[in-house]
Amino acid sequence: MITMDPERTAAEPEEPGRPRPRHRWLKPVIVFLLIAIPAGYLYISAMQSRGGNGDKQEQAAATGLEEGWPSRLQRRIYGVWVPPYSEDVSHFETNAWKSSSLYLQFTTTREGFETFLTKVGSSPDALKDGDVTIDEDDAAEVDWKFGDGHHWTGTVREQDKPQPTLDITANLDDPERPKVYVVSTTTP
Repeated sequence: MITMDPERTAAEPEEPGRPRPRHRWLKPVIVFLLIAIPAGYLYISAMQSRGGNGDKQEQAAATGLEEGWPSRLQRRIYGVWVPPYSEDVSHFETNAWKSSSLYLQFTTTREGFETFLTKVGSSPDALKDGDVTIDEDDAAEVDWKFGDGHHWTGTVREQDKPQPTLDITANLDDPERPKVYVVSTTTP
């Protein structure tokens, strides 16, 4: 919109050097785009994240734990350590808005298990004989069965947020080759 100078007449031409009026609609459009694009991106990311957790849960139910060691980043985030020369190492990670968990299992030696407990901030003295510290819901997530007729022992390593809480359970049917189950859960 062109504004008229009251002292100028309609027939007078525009003076050189005088700025032309800018498009007033451009600034609101730019501001709107600067707000709408990031907001849309966040919404899409949130929806993908919510849907992705269900996909991971279905994948775990279908295929079980993933064979192999968790990545270094996962081990650092979830505060876990796997003893060298461990066998049958498997893991699975879930991520959700309120918490994220890493499910880990491995078979090691008695010394490896004791070192594992020390590295995660616990000790063999913290173990309670006959105690299965991983609840049924967590166990069902990766199809773990903690039935009767086995020598179970366990402990819980609780820490201040954002440090993870570790639920540790071990099968000591063969005390020289304990099978260790860990659920490390972190909340923001």
